[in-house]
Amino acid sequence: MSVRSETVAKSFKKRAPLERILSKQGVASREVAKQWILAGRIRLGSVILNDPLKEFPVDLKGLLLDGEPIEKPRFKFIAYHKPKGELVTRVDDQGRRTIYDSLPEEFSKLHAVGRLDQATTGLLFLTNSTLLSSYLTEPKNEISRTYLVTVEGEWTDEKTSHARDGIQDEGELLRATDLACIKVSRRESFLELELKTGKNREVRRLCECLGHPVRKLKRIRYGGFSLGDIEPGQWRELPPEQVAEMFPGAPGLVAPLSG
Repeated sequence: MSVRSETVAKSFKKRAPLERILSKQGVASREVAKQWILAGRIRLGSVILNDPLKEFPVDLKGLLLDGEPIEKPRFKFIAYHKPKGELVTRVDDQGRRTIYDSLPEEFSKLHAVGRLDQATTGLLFLTNSTLLSSYLTEPKNEISRTYLVTVEGEWTDEKTSHARDGIQDEGELLRATDLACIKVSRRESFLELELKTGKNREVRRLCECLGHPVRKLKRIRYGGFSLGDIEPGQWRELPPEQVAEMFPGAPGLVAPLSG
């Protein structure tokens, strides 16, 4: 490939739809950005931009919303203790309670780092930095997540070995990078289990494959941060300096930059 072709290719990769640029910059969700654009509220200088899918450079500057400059919000990162029964989504078409029903309006534009299903409780991060959330959920970065798990039946050392070796399920390898048995009885067992991949419902699927359906599941740690004394339904905002200490080398800690 010629130098000119490489330059063109790199330039192409750095373009994105306008609605995505606004979302990546942490200004608004893609859906809200789309509504603004279609309503003619977004301008570049004196030009109205009314096509949400039209591509621009991702570092596009000079955008106006209702005639006022659009400023990137400051970096935000919170640790939330998700109670049982809440959905990790903005809106539920069945009217069920979501995490945003518990969080104040100032956090309404934050997005969740990964997912916890409706029945799972515990630590959930939210941020306005897409670079940071992508880094924290990327499997190759091997950031640990630790759970307290209550399963049906009597867990054995053999099951611990199988969980650490890994189990194939639906074409995926489910594996605990660490597992400690806290208490065992014939009726139920209590485990502390660590993952580094974060596949969909991985803890539940892994335990079910080993013959022990999960009764309770709570995430207590993500990387270098523990849930600690944060009560269910409560949150703690973490400064970028603390997040940098917890996740050395993580990007997007100054502002919700595009990427």
